Amino acid sequence: MMTGITATARRRHRARARGATGRPWGVVPTALLLVGALYCLFPVLWVLVAATKSPGELFTTATLSFGTGFLDNVRQLFAYRDGVFWLWAGNTVLYAGGGALLSTAVSAVSGYALAKYRFPGRNAIFNVLIGGILVPAVVLAVPQYLLFSRVGLADTYWAVLLPQILNPYGIYLARVYAAAAVPDSLLEAGRIDGAGEARLMARVALPLMVPGMVTIFLFQFVAIWNNFLLPFIMLGDDGKFPLTVGLYTLLAAGANQPALYNLILTGALLSIVPLIALFLTMQRYWRTDLSSGAVK
Repeated sequence: MMTGITATARRRHRARARGATGRPWGVVPTALLLVGALYCLFPVLWVLVAATKSPGELFTTATLSFGTGFLDNVRQLFAYRDGVFWLWAGNTVLYAGGGALLSTAVSAVSGYALAKYRFPGRNAIFNVLIGGILVPAVVLAVPQYLLFSRVGLADTYWAVLLPQILNPYGIYLARVYAAAAVPDSLLEAGRIDGAGEARLMARVALPLMVPGMVTIFLFQFVAIWNNFLLPFIMLGDDGKFPLTVGLYTLLAAGANQPALYNLILTGALLSIVPLIALFLTMQRYWRTDLSSGAVK
């Protein structure tokens, strides 16, 4: 008995010694993550500080010192061209919200079908989707513009919304999540009870896929919200511009009107706020193991 206790104590001592020896190496990944976080957050901090400065303070005071002109900048931004900033913000919400909702719906249904049904050409379709993920959106922007011009949809809201609906990466995520989150045995039990395929998808599969759908929605919402090239190419009427293109027009005009730089920085700061609020609001939906115990 004493021999067993001694051996156990020795093993614990060796484990503590190994932990003490390896502990400094555990600090390295944490330090790298902190450096990466600072690298990503510094531009946001700079925009936050710069948006508080008046036109006279922007180029004269220290880089990271707060100014006193934030409220004036906000008032001037909202009053610029009879409140065109609000029009751009509304367009951005339409593009990002509508496009992300439609894309999430298409991705969820497509991913569920690819994960749970066997049909000819399924693997070929999935391989094409994988290839679509590897194609940069920049490559497709000009061909899409030519196609929409041919059918008369250029310079319309549809020209920005429609290309965002089919998202290969979203379909890929939905397929992977549906394969893991929706048990085949649960679907078979529903079929035995007489449920049709449409009802199984609507009442069984999609509720289990909610965390994955929220992730797809957030990814697509942020991608559309920050998208610049597609609306820049598709749209010519500044009344249809999103925030990215609208603020770019201010930046182009700022070369002759330096006072517009304050409005640009304030607009950039305000355009980040909805994204932060969205993430904080929807993170509660990121739950795992929703299907645990369902089969039981």
